[in-house]
Amino acid sequence: GDSPYQSFSTFAGNPYFIDPERLVEKGLLTVSDLKSISFSDEIQYDKLYTEKFALLKKAFSNASLRGKRYQDFLKNNSDWIDDYALFMALKDSHGGISFTEWEDEFRLRDEKKLSDFCSKHKKEINFYKWLQFEFDSEWKSLKAYANQNGISIIGDIPIYVSGDSSDVWAMPELFQLDKNLRPKAVAGHPPDAFSKTGQLWGNPLYNWSYHKKTGYKWWIRRFEKCLELYDVIRIDHFRGFDEYYSIPAGNTTAEFGSWMPGPGADMFKRIEKSLGSMSIIAEDLGYVTEGVRKLVKNTGYPNMKILQNAFDDLGSRDERNMTNEHLPYNYSHNCVVYTGTHDNDTLMGFLKKAKKPVRQNIASYLDISPKASPDAMADSLIKLAYSSPANYCIIPMGDWLHLDNSSRINLPGTLGDNWIWRASDGMLSKKLADSIKKIVHIYGRDNIQNNCK
Repeated sequence: GDSPYQSFSTFAGNPYFIDPERLVEKGLLTVSDLKSISFSDEIQYDKLYTEKFALLKKAFSNASLRGKRYQDFLKNNSDWIDDYALFMALKDSHGGISFTEWEDEFRLRDEKKLSDFCSKHKKEINFYKWLQFEFDSEWKSLKAYANQNGISIIGDIPIYVSGDSSDVWAMPELFQLDKNLRPKAVAGHPPDAFSKTGQLWGNPLYNWSYHKKTGYKWWIRRFEKCLELYDVIRIDHFRGFDEYYSIPAGNTTAEFGSWMPGPGADMFKRIEKSLGSMSIIAEDLGYVTEGVRKLVKNTGYPNMKILQNAFDDLGSRDERNMTNEHLPYNYSHNCVVYTGTHDNDTLMGFLKKAKKPVRQNIASYLDISPKASPDAMADSLIKLAYSSPANYCIIPMGDWLHLDNSSRINLPGTLGDNWIWRASDGMLSKKLADSIKKIVHIYGRDNIQNNCK
């Protein structure tokens, strides 16, 4: 639970990001109201929901919904916000259960029943609209400040949406669903070296033939919305646009699925024709087929390289797979290098549990002693990323801070203690900022322009 890849809407912002102090500045809350807020070293989502939403509801009770900016926001987002707010109000009235478990009249959108519900729950519906207005206002203010200071924001666009989302509920024709709005087939990944039964993600699959008939209208709007929030878009699971893994609904594992053709380059050509050139990163990690390589090449998008994946091959330097595409000397300029992503262990966690041959390979490549401490080796790997030919270099904060595996953000295929890491007071020091600035300058990355396509 609480994964940002399983949200209730692909268009709505996360209200957890709304800043209570900004609400005080607007006169919607008082300083004393904020005394109820408490912070922990890790994110506690149940507590966050209880405490944050209580504050947000109080702020909403003091807000005016008559302002021109608010009305303009509703008008500009009318294609999704009405359905989203109604969906969330219905969800609350049903105790938070999945919409697939609602009564038929609500699940299948009986117009009269929905109209009656709207009349009786105007306040609840308006609350969710107001949350989106506040999120949008604050985020765009933050983005403007960042851009004015030479900082660009990279944001993810997950390939799939949650089965329990306003997108699926309001626009079932976009997905492979039966007459009861339940998936005919779901997304996942076939068995591999990491999982004998594969990964059963469970997301509904797209009805690609319908999307093509509409000229990919929904996807164009989705990218358009992302471009309001981010300067660069990282497209998750890029392989799924070349071909996607389809698992018949009802299967308990991903063993019996099959690969089906995706929309390919045609979709991206349609999107760029409508929106113009965009700054895109293609997440092409995992098993990369020739079809995916061709799609990446045809779009011209930079792909991803992960340093933690560069030294998996055991043996001596001579025996190491010198063609490993994650080794920096194999990079083209048109790529993005990461020490690791949210799905990887932290660099320190990776190094501390790396087998001796892997550490020897790292040391050999870096020309340092294999007996070097994990801290020294981590610093050298960060410098390696910055010195690489890759146009973009991304270092997770946990790696800058040399945090161990207790600060790992996500372990794919597991539920529980994921997505709970947060930077606490004192972590983001001037000393750290100066260190980052120094390395960025040494490797000439303080003068590089945004060069994702």
